[in-house]
This record gives sequence, structure tokens and C-alpha cells, in this order.
Amino acid sequence: MRFVDEYRDPAAARALVARITELAGGGHKKFMEVCGGHTHTIYRHGIENLLPTSVELVHGPGCPVCVIPMGRIDDAIAVAQVPGVIFTAFGDMMRVPGSHGSLLGAKAQGADVRIVYSPLDALQVAGNNPERPVVFLAVGFETTSPSTAATLLKARRDGVANFSVFSNHVTIVPPMRAILDSPDLSLDGFIGPGHVSTVIGQRPYRFVPDEYGKPIVTAGFEPLDILQAIAMLLTQISEGRCCVENQYTRCVSEAGNPRALAILHEVFEVRPQFEWRGLGFIPESALKLRPEFAKWDAELLFDVPGVRVADPKACQCGEVLKGALKPWECKVFGTACTPETPIGTCMVSSEGACAAYYNFGRLHREVAVSMGGSR
Repeated sequence: MRFVDEYRDPAAARALVARITELAGGGHKKFMEVCGGHTHTIYRHGIENLLPTSVELVHGPGCPVCVIPMGRIDDAIAVAQVPGVIFTAFGDMMRVPGSHGSLLGAKAQGADVRIVYSPLDALQVAGNNPERPVVFLAVGFETTSPSTAATLLKARRDGVANFSVFSNHVTIVPPMRAILDSPDLSLDGFIGPGHVSTVIGQRPYRFVPDEYGKPIVTAGFEPLDILQAIAMLLTQISEGRCCVENQYTRCVSEAGNPRALAILHEVFEVRPQFEWRGLGFIPESALKLRPEFAKWDAELLFDVPGVRVADPKACQCGEVLKGALKPWECKVFGTACTPETPIGTCMVSSEGACAAYYNFGRLHREVAVSMGGSR
């Protein structure tokens, strides 16, 4: 299969691992893969165990479900419980815990909460139920926000008055900057997010080498994509270069997707600040609907509590999202916190680092301890 088989070729993988080992030498290099999709590729295919011990991968805040704080889940549940409301959300948001349960729990208690696969599905629900308000829980980085924007444009064009969006869309650059400013994490470079970059392009990442002196390589999601990106990072370091490079050239361009960016700008504006799980409030890191779309803004149409809620003390999702801890170092990982009984968001989402470790790396802790390391 084109664009799959050639990126899973064992001989090419062995050659790249040999090249990585040669470039890494005896020093220690720590790279962060920003995107949760990369984390799952790494563990599904055992990539981290192929790398030399001198190359360490840590996981960043690139899972859109994982970074939503508990208070926003409580807000969503409050809207879902309004009599008459049909509340729609993606499936991986249903079990994300708030301070008093989840959307799935609210559904069990009688709220009309429905799973949809796109915002257009939610708009269709509104069209089929014109007498009831329909709310769509919008989450995601710049990857998914254009589809929400396009749906809102269609709702306005078609005059669908009973549809609204509860926006939790976030942007990728501010949390990366927050990670780089963090005093307790030292990185040598980034594996840049592939999906987001298809929309925003390469230009927004220039601050990483220009201001922080770190290389960044945007990568695809197949095993050889990841290995090649690591080799490209190490090559930059060995040659004394520091720049933004693009490994994912089959999908990502320098300027991104101009049409998607235009739609985003037409519908959304930047929030002054937004709370991120584990990272606190980050300025200008999320999107809200412009005043022209107030009729479709659930935050204006409903009484949203807006209360900040602290994470459970036992949960260390925040430290995992910052790359300060590996999932198995969390005290409740794999015991009290599992995909069936999640305490934190990182164990819920299909892109969560804890879910990746649990599903693909259950023995990784024993391997790391036996090697005398913390990888």
C-alpha cells in the first residue's frame, strides 16, 4: 500500500537505527514528540526500544483531549444537563472525568448526550430536531478547528438557529513556548506535530530555533517517519545547525493550508488566556467565536459555571503532559487508573500518552528498571 508499506520497511528501519546510533555517539539527547499520534506510533511499533540509550523521547501536550482541564468538563456537563438540550461530542470526550463525573455519567442520569463523528453530524442533529437546542463540544488543535469553523459558516448560511458550539479549540505554539520556558525540563529538540502542520505550515515554529536555539523536525506518523525525524534532529546537532525542517513533505508545506487558515480567522479569535491541564493558564492559547457568531456561541447562550477545578491529587497527568514524568512513574498508572477506570485524561484519549503506555508498553517499566534507566 503506497505511503504505508514503504514507511514500515524493516531494512530501512535498521539502517536508520544504525545511523541514529552513529550520530548520537556517547552523549545523551532528549527530544519531545509534541503530538499524541507520534507517541502511539512509537509504542505500537516499539520504536523507543530500538533507539540507543543515549536518545530519550518524552511526551508533550499534543493530545487535544488530554489538555482540557476538569473545570471545562464540568462546564460541558452543566450545559448537557439543561432540560431539552441535545449535547453532542466526539466519543473520546465521553469518559473524560470532571470533578463530579463525566458526560457518559450525565447520559446515564438522563441527559441527552450523543456521540458524533464530525461537527457536521451535530449540525445534522440540529436540523433533524429544530425544536431543541443542539450543542457541539468542539475540541482539538488547528487540525480540527477548521472543520468547526466551516460548520459554523454553514449554520449561519442555512439559518440553523438551534445549533451552537462550546469551543475548547486550542493552538499549538503557546504550549510549546510554555514547555521551553519551563525550568524543570531540558530538551535538545522537538519532533514537530504532523497533523497540525498540514494546516499552519512550518513558519510558526521558527521561534524554536530563533529564540531558544533548539532544532525542530515536523514528522509523519509511520515508524520510518519518526526514525527519520530523529536522525534529522541529530544531524542538525552534529553539524552545528539549528532550524525548522520538514520530514513530512508529502503532506506539510511551508505555508500550510491558506483556505483553512482563512476560515479559522473568519470564525474564531484568540482568547486572552486559557487553562491547560498541567500547564496552567497560557495567554492567547485557545480560540473563541468572534462576536459575529454570538448566536451560535454556547458559552453566551447557556449558564456556564466557569469554575477552576484542581486535578485529583493522585493523578499526575499534568507532569506527563509536560514531559516531566513518564506515565509508568505516576503512582496510579495501571492500577487505580486504567482505560476502563480513568482518573486522568491521558488514560482516556486515543492519543493519550498513558493510554499508549498501557496498551502497547505494559512491560516498559520493567525493561527500563532492568536497564538502570528511566526511559
